[in-house]
Amino acid sequence: MDVQSKEKDMLKLLEQLVNIDSGSYQKKGIDQIGSILSEKFELLGYDVTEIKQTQRGNHLIITHPTVANPSVVIVAHMDTVFKAGTAEKRPFKIEGTRAYGPGVIDMKASLVSVLYALAAIKEAGNDAYRQVKVLLTTDEEIGSITSRSLIEQEARDAAYALVMEPARKDGSVVTERRGNGTFTIKVKGKAAHSGIEPEKGRSAIEELAHKIVKLYELNDHEHGVSINVGIIEGGASVNTVSSRAIGHIDVRVATPEQAEELAHKIEEVCASSDVRGTIIELTGDINRPPMIKDEKISELLHIVQDVGRELGLDIKDTKTGGGSDASFTAALGIPTLDGLGPVGGNAHSEKEYLDISSFVERTTLLAKVIQRLDEIQANKRMYKKVDF
Repeated sequence: MDVQSKEKDMLKLLEQLVNIDSGSYQKKGIDQIGSILSEKFELLGYDVTEIKQTQRGNHLIITHPTVANPSVVIVAHMDTVFKAGTAEKRPFKIEGTRAYGPGVIDMKASLVSVLYALAAIKEAGNDAYRQVKVLLTTDEEIGSITSRSLIEQEARDAAYALVMEPARKDGSVVTERRGNGTFTIKVKGKAAHSGIEPEKGRSAIEELAHKIVKLYELNDHEHGVSINVGIIEGGASVNTVSSRAIGHIDVRVATPEQAEELAHKIEEVCASSDVRGTIIELTGDINRPPMIKDEKISELLHIVQDVGRELGLDIKDTKTGGGSDASFTAALGIPTLDGLGPVGGNAHSEKEYLDISSFVERTTLLAKVIQRLDEIQANKRMYKKVDF
């Protein structure tokens, strides 16, 4: 399997993708990336189905026409966190052993890796490339608002799920993730001049402050529960009692039980006002369940580690507090492994980078893993056919 000879082509495609703005709210750019990738997957013999979206980019379902129920589902996303114009300001560049640019590691390198891994399998004359369904989504960075149901529907019958978030800086794959969600508190108060008649006002900011203090008291970092009010808005002027205030809340949990309990506690905090006369509106939920390293995930990890050893790679695993679409497939009971993309770091920042030496290495690993999983499934199918 000769992926190494394709490195220049891989970097060229990566440069093309990185230099297209594809933030979650930039439909035109995401669809442009989708069009480029669709054409390349079609050249490999795949059917590409577009799931149209009006406001976000169109999701893609990629399958081989000769296989009705693929054994492996690969999940990746085409959106990034960056604003329009970022690609022009910080275009793709290579410095030393690293490539830089918006979305280069999260996860445009992974998009290229999936394409070239499947191409390598096909070129090697192995039919495992047919047994793969690829889901390319467009809103992962904003909570998989429209893609969650698509992922759950399309992955449900798969034997394995491989999620293409980047590997950690040390090359580790991800076997555990905390669940996460977002809530928004909107407070309506009553405006008044703070110097002339402050007693007639009802401060929305004061009410929100009470709520923030109570929310932070729910933190239990030791057991994996964290709440952070990351953005607050409110007020009209410094000498006006505020009539409105908004708090945006990030929530992380380690277990499904914590998710249910914490959501209930947040509702309790917001059920009544501390500042008389203010009105509170709470919206949001914990929309990504935790990914828990169970026996199925451990078995899949061991398979990947065995393949890694054959390639001279020592594959370790880790857990992270960040969310990904792996939580959805894992919650369905599908053996799921995340962080199978190339190695890099500083995602979502101006210093985001790809370790170029890992590009071919991780693409080869992915191809070999797909082949191994197909062999395992083929043996299972053969075993079922044996008449005892």
